[in-house]
Amino acid sequence: MTIYHELPEKGVVSMCVAINKAAGIDESLLPKKPEERKLNPWNYMSMWLGDGVNLGNMTLGGSLVVAGTAMMNIYQTLAAAFIAIAIISVIFSLNDSFGYKTGIPYVMQLRMSFGAKGSIISSLLRGIPAIVWYGFQSWIGATALNEILKIVAGIDQQFMCFIVMQAVQIVLSFFGFKAIKWVESIISVVIMLALLYVFYILLSQHSAEIVSTWVDAEGTWGIEFFGFIMAFMGNYAAIFLSAADYSRELEPGISHGKRGLLYFCPIALAYGTVLCIGAMLASVTGISNPAKAIPMVVNNPSISVFISAFIVMGAVAVNMVANIVPPTYVTVLLTKVRYRMAVIITGVLAVCSCPWILVQDSSAMGLTYFILIYSAFLGPIVAILLIEYYILRKQEIDIATIYSSKESMPGYNKAAILAMCLGAVAAFLEVKLAWCLGFFIGGIAYYFLMKYTSLGAGFRTDI
Repeated sequence: MTIYHELPEKGVVSMCVAINKAAGIDESLLPKKPEERKLNPWNYMSMWLGDGVNLGNMTLGGSLVVAGTAMMNIYQTLAAAFIAIAIISVIFSLNDSFGYKTGIPYVMQLRMSFGAKGSIISSLLRGIPAIVWYGFQSWIGATALNEILKIVAGIDQQFMCFIVMQAVQIVLSFFGFKAIKWVESIISVVIMLALLYVFYILLSQHSAEIVSTWVDAEGTWGIEFFGFIMAFMGNYAAIFLSAADYSRELEPGISHGKRGLLYFCPIALAYGTVLCIGAMLASVTGISNPAKAIPMVVNNPSISVFISAFIVMGAVAVNMVANIVPPTYVTVLLTKVRYRMAVIITGVLAVCSCPWILVQDSSAMGLTYFILIYSAFLGPIVAILLIEYYILRKQEIDIATIYSSKESMPGYNKAAILAMCLGAVAAFLEVKLAWCLGFFIGGIAYYFLMKYTSLGAGFRTDI
């Protein structure tokens, strides 16, 4: 047995290569060796800053204002956002340890708890929401690109812009984290500057509407407040679930606590900013789609082109981090195609998700409920992974066994499947608290099912 404590040795990786070749699995799913890791701390923070400047997040902020009435005031919004970001950072830093130490991606990590076949179910629960968000972000970016064309050339062809966006993102994604490293480092800073300018315009020209609609709103500290915490956190539920996909690209030698700051600082800055701007834009314009609302607020064609250009780049930056690589790994695992072909398939599926429906103002609350519903399944899964790694296995992993479906991790782990379902059922009892309920019930159920029943007996040989 090859028990792993620190970074994987070359011999272990070679063993995994042989196993993967026999199983027909692409090399992109192999453990990352230290010399293959592309991201330093600045690149990593830029990645999360770029991801946080997310127009889907801004739309979520806009959903706070419905029919001209804010559901929470500014203090409740900031409190909910801070609590959500703190929880996001803690879960991220806990779940990233597996990928950081082993170099193994999320879809292979799932085998440890769910089994070689069971991991297919849980990986789809990560891949499908990512594909939907991929299409959503691309459509938002296409809306901004179309705004540029209307101002510059008098052309109104949004669907064509959408196809162009998909084509560009597919080509960039061929290069994986090599492209992400440079795209995020450049775009994240510029996007934040552009959004701060929008923030200034809103405060200087529309403060009265913002104060009356949002700042001074009565709001609530009741169940709806906690529901928005779950919604704010749910926007990251799929991302921190697959934390291993990102941490395996981070250079070695960074402590657990410092990695936590690499999440908290950029996410707090970016996510907090765009949530507030989304609520402010909706207060002023009554429109939750920021790509349409921003040009209305910035009533200057030249500046509108400038802002729209960075909305386009922001959509690309977000997709490359959060919505392309994880479902591409899922596609590689399920279809056994090579990485680049999986990138193309993922892009086509994003088009098929019909994002033009999700961005409609009438769909803003539907988007919130979509997040809450898929979070019902993601909460139990991340709890299962944490229980497995920290409590049952005590951070001791046999890498070769994870890559071999013929040894101790074949088929389905019934304990994991049952715990996931129990957590999801609990989550659906109160959908506004879906992630939280699913996380605790699923985690507790998994621990007891593994320790005191025979359901997971075949998965306990190296515990």
